[in-house]
Amino acid sequence: MTNAAIHTVTINKADIASGDMKSYKQDDDSIILITRDDNTFHAFDGKCPHAGADLGTGLRCGNRIVCPWHHATFDSTDGSLLEPIATHGLTQYELIDAGDSLTVNTAVTLNKVVENNKLSDTHTLIVGGGGAGFMTAHQLRNSGYGGQITLITKEHSAPYNRPLLSKAFLAGNMPEEKLLLGGTDWASKHDINLRLNQTVSEILPNERTIIIKDENGHSDTQTADFLVVATGAEPKIPPFKGAELDGVYTLRSMDDAKLIKAASHDQRVVIIGTGFIGMEVASALAQAGTTASITVIGQDHRVMGNIVSETVSNALIKLHKEKGIQFVIDASVTEIVEVEKVDENSGSNFSQVGAIKLANGEQVDADIVILGTGVAPRIELFEEVNAPDGVQVDEHLQLREGVYALGDIAKASGQMGRMRIEHWRVALQHGLVTAAAILNDDNVDSLEARIPFFWTMQYGKSLRYSGHAETPDHNILFGSPDTLDYIEYYFDDDGEDTRASAASTLGRDKELVAFSELLRRGHAPTRAQLKAGFNIIDQAQALSP
Repeated sequence: MTNAAIHTVTINKADIASGDMKSYKQDDDSIILITRDDNTFHAFDGKCPHAGADLGTGLRCGNRIVCPWHHATFDSTDGSLLEPIATHGLTQYELIDAGDSLTVNTAVTLNKVVENNKLSDTHTLIVGGGGAGFMTAHQLRNSGYGGQITLITKEHSAPYNRPLLSKAFLAGNMPEEKLLLGGTDWASKHDINLRLNQTVSEILPNERTIIIKDENGHSDTQTADFLVVATGAEPKIPPFKGAELDGVYTLRSMDDAKLIKAASHDQRVVIIGTGFIGMEVASALAQAGTTASITVIGQDHRVMGNIVSETVSNALIKLHKEKGIQFVIDASVTEIVEVEKVDENSGSNFSQVGAIKLANGEQVDADIVILGTGVAPRIELFEEVNAPDGVQVDEHLQLREGVYALGDIAKASGQMGRMRIEHWRVALQHGLVTAAAILNDDNVDSLEARIPFFWTMQYGKSLRYSGHAETPDHNILFGSPDTLDYIEYYFDDDGEDTRASAASTLGRDKELVAFSELLRRGHAPTRAQLKAGFNIIDQAQALSP
């Protein structure tokens, strides 16, 4: 193999079996990925465009190349994007056949240029600048949509990668500009009319019309051929006393993250909530190393208790304690206690957080409090058409002709039933599906052929979860959570012939990819099969066309 710096790489055909793939790392840290089907070969940039994972360490199932980290999926013949969390496909390179070997010329790319000439006389109006809204606009342009796109957001920033707020950004490992989806010039590059700092005050679904108010209170009415509503969710504020005090924060937006980052220096931080947001914030602040102390308060004795078993929860608690996090569990908060302090500069009095009062009468000292107590969908604009727990839409995210509701507000019909899921990758899936629905592209799978996936990053360790289970308590565990090496399968009941509906893992990424592919195709393993030593990777590849 020659050096990638001169743009040619030579590969022996016999090194790759038909139906398989192999990656080749280069001296300049680039990776070439080769796929083979009989005597047909294809060459791609082998780094996942999302976070740089080596795709050769993932899994190929039929024509699907699945990233081991976050399950972005690409077509093995042309590199096109099949599943987020990546937002675009793979760069494909020229291949020269030399008999028993192949020469990859990375100086010549084969990706087709997309002409933006579809539905050129139409207007798509997108409400919400989160993952779902961004992905709809992005995929429309990448798929040839030539009409006008307007994206309206309450925020003063272009769309950004929200999950990284409680991960890399809060930990001090990533600057703000790196969080922007598609880069700093995304909107202009894709000819998208991005309207910041604007609030939609009314939606008229039958007319595909919205009424917008800007920060000065001026109203503007907009009507479109396609209306996409992705207003997201907002943090739930618990009903206990003191939740409104200065020094009490929630984490949902970039502004929230900046405030927490600035306010937490040398302070006693208390996090209320042991879901994945609360645990990620604890991890990120511990990694930043700027607080005086961090205490996590939870109502249950488990962390992430609606997701993983008690054994996995105990391993996560142990990991956090090793990093200096203190836990107060099986505890109910009754009040955030207010204290009076004196401003050193002005001499005037002011009130701020002083402690957390628990139901058993104990107090936990605090200077700032971060609420990780869940979110609620922003569905008030859809009051006349939605159920109280989400906007009812079909497998194409359509509410009625030309009107779509997606992301956190959507209670969508999919392979695993009708459900509302508040995860980033699901929001991006919704954007893909909606763009395809607008373009009437039957080649793109609806939600019927997709499954949920999310991950949480804590201390550089990524716990990944695929599928959906009502409870983690009907489970089978393989491996050792204490050594961060396990995979756990979840079932709806304890029946031997019940198929797993979800799985989580630390360190067994290929197995989770295989499970996801089997679940997607309706062939998830049963409890009896797993107990009998079912080879999930072999089975996933064997059942893939």
